[in-house]
Amino acid sequence: MARTTIGPSVNASPLPPRFAGPTIGLVVVDHGSRRDESNRRHEEAVAAWRRHSGFPIVEPAHMEFAEPSVGSAFDACVAAGASTVVVAPYFLGPGRHWDRDVPALAADAAARHSGVRYLVSAPLGPHEVLMRLLELRVAHCLGRASGDLPECESCGGTSRCSLR
Repeated sequence: MARTTIGPSVNASPLPPRFAGPTIGLVVVDHGSRRDESNRRHEEAVAAWRRHSGFPIVEPAHMEFAEPSVGSAFDACVAAGASTVVVAPYFLGPGRHWDRDVPALAADAAARHSGVRYLVSAPLGPHEVLMRLLELRVAHCLGRASGDLPECESCGGTSRCSLR
C-alpha cells in the first residue's frame, strides 16, 4: 500500500521548544455520551495516555452530556499550573463541533482565567498514523473473524468481530 503524507510527520517533535515545559495543559475532549460506559472509556483512555505521554497536565473532557466538561477540565489544567491550555478534539475530522462548539466552550473557560492562553488543535484526521491505525484494526478484526487472533480491547466479550 502506498503511503501518502496527509498530516504532520509521525517523527515530528511533540512540542516546539518554546512550549516545552510544565506550563502546557492539555484537555482531550470527545463528544460525550448519554451512556456512562462510553464516557468512562474516554476518561480511562485519556488517563492511560497521560501516563505515557510526557505531558504533565492532561485532563479528559466531554463536549456535552457528561462531566467533566471542557470548562471544568480547563479549570483543572489552570489549577495544576498551566498558563497555556490546548483543547484537543478527540474527533476524526473537522465539523461544526470543531469549527464552532469546542472553540466557544474553550473561550468561555479561558475568560475565567486572566493571562491564560489557549488553542483548539486540529482533529485527529486525516493523518497518516490514523490511516495506519485503521489498516491495523481491519487486519486484526479479520484475523479475529478467522479465529487466528484474540478479541481486541474494544470488542472483548461482544462477538462483534465475526463474519455474518
